[in-house]
Amino acid sequence: MRDPRGHTYLSPGRRKELDEVTSGRLPNPRHILAPLQVTKAVKAGDIDAKTRRRIFDAVGFTFPNRLLTTKEAPDGCPDHVLRALGVALLACFCSDPELAAHPQVLNKIPILSTFLTTRGDPDDAARRSMIDDTYQCLTAVAGTPRGPRHLIAGGTVSALCQAYLGHGYGFDQALALLVGLLAAAETQCWKEAEPDLLAVLRGLSEDFQKAEDASKFELCQLLPIFLPPTTVPSECLRDLQAGLARILGSKLSSWQRNPALKLAARLAHACGSDWIPAGSSGSKFLALLVNLACVEVRLALEETGTEVKEDVVTACYALMELGIQECTRCEQSLLKEPQKVQLVSIMKEAIGAVIHYLQQVGPEKQKEPFVFASVRILGAWLAEETSSLRKEVCQLLPFLVRYAKTLYEEAEEANDLSQQVATLAISPTTPGPTWPGDALRLLLPGWCHLTVEDGPREILIKEGAPSLLCKYFLQQWELTSPGHDTSVLPDSVEIGLQTCCHIFLNLVVTAPGLIKRDACFTSLMNTLMTSLPALVQQQGRLLLAANVATLGLLMARLLSTSPALQGTPASRGFFAAAILFLSQSHVARATPGSDQAVLALSPDYEGIWADLQELWFLGMQAFTGCVPLLPWLAPAALRSRWPQELLQLLGSVSPNSVKPEMVAAYQGVLVELARANRLCREAMRLQAGEETASHYRMAALEQCLSEP
Repeated sequence: MRDPRGHTYLSPGRRKELDEVTSGRLPNPRHILAPLQVTKAVKAGDIDAKTRRRIFDAVGFTFPNRLLTTKEAPDGCPDHVLRALGVALLACFCSDPELAAHPQVLNKIPILSTFLTTRGDPDDAARRSMIDDTYQCLTAVAGTPRGPRHLIAGGTVSALCQAYLGHGYGFDQALALLVGLLAAAETQCWKEAEPDLLAVLRGLSEDFQKAEDASKFELCQLLPIFLPPTTVPSECLRDLQAGLARILGSKLSSWQRNPALKLAARLAHACGSDWIPAGSSGSKFLALLVNLACVEVRLALEETGTEVKEDVVTACYALMELGIQECTRCEQSLLKEPQKVQLVSIMKEAIGAVIHYLQQVGPEKQKEPFVFASVRILGAWLAEETSSLRKEVCQLLPFLVRYAKTLYEEAEEANDLSQQVATLAISPTTPGPTWPGDALRLLLPGWCHLTVEDGPREILIKEGAPSLLCKYFLQQWELTSPGHDTSVLPDSVEIGLQTCCHIFLNLVVTAPGLIKRDACFTSLMNTLMTSLPALVQQQGRLLLAANVATLGLLMARLLSTSPALQGTPASRGFFAAAILFLSQSHVARATPGSDQAVLALSPDYEGIWADLQELWFLGMQAFTGCVPLLPWLAPAALRSRWPQELLQLLGSVSPNSVKPEMVAAYQGVLVELARANRLCREAMRLQAGEETASHYRMAALEQCLSEP
């Protein structure tokens, strides 16, 4: 009933019935009609929030609590009817957001979750109504700030999965609520209910593989949300790839094709190429994916003024990046050589469109996620290919330096941009590993190649890239300092530091004047000197130590007149650490059936020598060049006993086991030390230096040691 002002109220008779029921007395099923009529009115939307609250004040939680937990129903009343009424009352209350977050509602989550999987007559209207009301309650709770966490802890995710897999009444509501919970708390959902969620993924993947109607396009949008943050089951990958192959191999409109491309991008981002089968069918499918992605990119970016579907283009970027990886893979690539050549040509045209787009980007757009995504794919291309599109790349370099500098100076916003890029292409959830959070790291590999070439290097220097790189290196180095937990750092930090070192090495060789005049390199040298002693002692960081040692030795030759290198504690510590790196690379190893040992790599060096050897030889050459420039260095090397131990090592192994390039490197160091210091010469003679030099045909060393 309504009063003249439009408010609903209970008649005195209904009030008496309700009072009897809420008091705990259930003398007759007829008394249930009073609250049932109230809930029907609420569902029909016939009352306002104020009246709904008055109903709650009259009924409270005591009565629905008893209805939900009672084990004995009155004669003639099925027990599930009482539970249905209890859920209906809760659903009525939960339409008020404040009540949906009430502890008395939250503690019903486990009970409500069990109702989703309780079997019964599917045609029973009361049971169906109870299921609808249960979903209404759980959905209302999910909409509160802390609701998803309570639902996950209450076992709702598993119950929803089972309800969906059972395909009983309301299973579509279970799926919708699962989607919402995964969007709100993906990690927690997978942690609490991984087996059940994987079962749902298997079901969805199988449905996707079999679908012949429009539902397959809907599944394309749904499936990315259910991909786990860890390994995707192989049977799911097979079904997903087969379904995508059928979709993308057909003639489609954009609304049909785009969700499929986004699903493929999500799989590429999470699994690389592992989800694509080997053989002819897999290579054709991958080529098709990359082709479609490149076409979409060109269509979107080449025409100025066209509205860009940024989420679709970003997904295509992920597929292009997969194509780049496969085209540059030497072993176990899915692609044959002719396919690689064709795809590189197609991707070159798409990258040209990306460059064209970036050339139009003004300062007001530099913080947009799509610009970040576009710089990322360009960085991935430049990491492998800089010879093509050289003119266009050089024209874009000033923008790239300014862009990287802007994001470096606003690092927190750059981090946020990487997250936005990740979500832009895929779904409301964060996919797999996060993309690197700064533009500079994306560009480092390409810049490493470009600093070898005169034209691009001059542009980078003119735009201030070396100074920016020094600042970036010092900032990233702070993350690896003793005060930080390096175990939680992503590998990309150390890889970025190594790539910076390679760029600096290129500049040392090709632009030595820049190293001497730019103050940022003096700061860099100081950091290298203070950091190397601790770095060479750390397990698993030998490759980074090699980069730091070699770069520092080469820079020391150019900055030899700097006060910091005149025998200061920092300089002595650095060269002692550099000697440690250079001297521990090889050992004498006994061979079965032979009286003489052979020269062999040390265990720590052996596994990474392919990446290390060029740095080691360059470091030996740089150390040799430092000896005549720093008078204190030869006596320091003598105190370290490196020349003596080196001659001892050579004397203990077969000369035939020492490669000519090793002989040349060792002789270079020994000759310069002998020339620079009389005590060094005497120590070498005492270590049978002349005899060893003769055995290895080190004529320069033999002559030097024969002199007084």
